[in-house]
Amino acid sequence: MTSEQWSAAVRLLWGPPAKPARGPKRGLTLEGIALAGVGIADAEGLGGVSMQRVAAELAVTKMALYRYVPGKAELVALMVEAALPDPAGLDAGLAAAAAGAVSAGGGWREQLGVWARGLYEGFRAHPWLLEATVGARVMGPRELGWMERALAALDGCGLSGAEAMDSVVLVAGHVRGIAEQERAMAGGAGGEGPDGQLVAMLGEVLRVRGDDYPALAAALGSVAEQGGQEQALLYGLERILDGLGLLVERRGR
Repeated sequence: MTSEQWSAAVRLLWGPPAKPARGPKRGLTLEGIALAGVGIADAEGLGGVSMQRVAAELAVTKMALYRYVPGKAELVALMVEAALPDPAGLDAGLAAAAAGAVSAGGGWREQLGVWARGLYEGFRAHPWLLEATVGARVMGPRELGWMERALAALDGCGLSGAEAMDSVVLVAGHVRGIAEQERAMAGGAGGEGPDGQLVAMLGEVLRVRGDDYPALAAALGSVAEQGGQEQALLYGLERILDGLGLLVERRGR
């Protein structure tokens, strides 16, 4: 973003409701504009979004749209804010966490588990968010609300501010990595998830060259016999939380 785009995004995301620049009244709202962009991105990806496409979706001219949003960078910022789930919705997940897969330990661990799964579901619902939420950019109230919830979960654990921030980045990075893998492998044969597709592809090779990779062949054979596919998100999350648990315990001594 340029400095002008940065300032414009701050005004749109954090300022009072903006009034359009001079021109005929069209009855547009920033929320409606953002949701139109979200609909296009959900169907075609972020590359399908343009000011022209959104204007056509809203049945207005591109010039009319520019009276509300100065360009695509600011439009995408609004779209991210509209597409992210409301962090307040995590409360329902916490209420049901006792029946979830990441419940051992309670407290901060339970909260981060619910947070991570909620973030993952947001990426699954809107895969283009993976592309739109990287790099230096302006974050809106909802996105900062997600960060606030994760950091608040670690409050009182004895971690420094830097350690808490790095812990949240670590969890978010794991979630993003699994979501990106799933996105890259979407539409695979048989509708399998990424783990299943990987096993199927490796299986073809190892049927012929398995003697060259005995450890890999044994691991895949165990997966085939005992199951355990499509658990990369929760398995990795549990291990990260285990590690954080050790650090929290050390700080409490």
